Amino acid sequence: MFSVTKGLIRNLSLSHQLRLPHLVVAVMAPSSVVRVYSTATSPSPSDLSVKKVGTHNGSFHCDEALGCFMIRLVDKFSGADIVRSRDPKILAELDAVLDVGGVYDPEHDRYDHHQKGFEEVFGHGFNTKLSSAGLVYKHFGKEIIAKELNVDQDHPDVLRLFLAVYKSFMEAIDAVDNGINRYDTDQPPRYVNNTHLSARVGRLNLDWIDPDQSQEKENEAFQRAMALAGKEFLESVQFHARSWLPARSIVMQCLEERFKTDPSGEIMILNKFCPWKLHLFELEQEMKIEPLIKYVIYQDERGKQWRVQAVAVAPDRFENRKPLPEKWRGLRDEELSKAAEIPGCVFVHMSGFIGGNQSYDGALCMARTALTL
Repeated sequence: MFSVTKGLIRNLSLSHQLRLPHLVVAVMAPSSVVRVYSTATSPSPSDLSVKKVGTHNGSFHCDEALGCFMIRLVDKFSGADIVRSRDPKILAELDAVLDVGGVYDPEHDRYDHHQKGFEEVFGHGFNTKLSSAGLVYKHFGKEIIAKELNVDQDHPDVLRLFLAVYKSFMEAIDAVDNGINRYDTDQPPRYVNNTHLSARVGRLNLDWIDPDQSQEKENEAFQRAMALAGKEFLESVQFHARSWLPARSIVMQCLEERFKTDPSGEIMILNKFCPWKLHLFELEQEMKIEPLIKYVIYQDERGKQWRVQAVAVAPDRFENRKPLPEKWRGLRDEELSKAAEIPGCVFVHMSGFIGGNQSYDGALCMARTALTL
């Protein structure tokens, strides 16, 4: 996979190695050859035009690995070499520096966040302190997303995806790197989670028992970290462009038609199934929906039945705004139909968060009845 020549680590086909979808290959095509090295070498005449992006050597984290990956996706730094060093003289000569150097100066492409007094945040309502990855995304994320959408950066969909990708993907990278807990509590966590991206990138560092602790091996590990973080970043962009954005339009239309479904305005029919939960919460705020939606009805294409689902109080909570009635919970089929006095009932979950009916009319009747109980 890697070959080492005079201290240079080469990956000759990163996009092919990762076997990414068309989007990823397209975005990475201009910069698919990555060189990572840690010493100041005299460039050959053919290298004089190659940009050089610096970050620190030694143990690495997700933020600088992702930051180095992302900055190579933009036109200004396409195909740039990655130079890993803490030597101020070496860093001063580079075109951009991430996560080292003690300077945040976007005009000179310096993106460190460790210095005293640094409190930069993403804005747009987000208040998490940025890491080096967050800084790169703040300044170059729109360009990356505009390329994926094949539109100008001022297109409204670019801003929507720019904010959505930060919320669902980037902010966690910033928070973990800066040691910010998800919850304001002194209670210990109930379980350990070492499966998130930052933890998986961290495990790519050389193990202390590895016999070869050379700089070349460390750089190879860093390049694998760039590939892992970059792959998941681009998959997030791809999901939001191809799935999340079209779903938002569907949910918005369904919200606008909620009073046609029921005079209460508290039942929404999802006329085409799609990921709807996050969109619903965001659009309710944007559209100032009142009263809030209590139930969403949609067809289960696999079973050709209809579902009525209670809406949670928040995207990351299990409690519902109005669960399905307690006397229905855990019942099925004819027993449930008798208890609810509604024909065609199939089931109601023990928690009351979801139920089913054989027909649309039956599911709508379940939702309307549940509103009154």
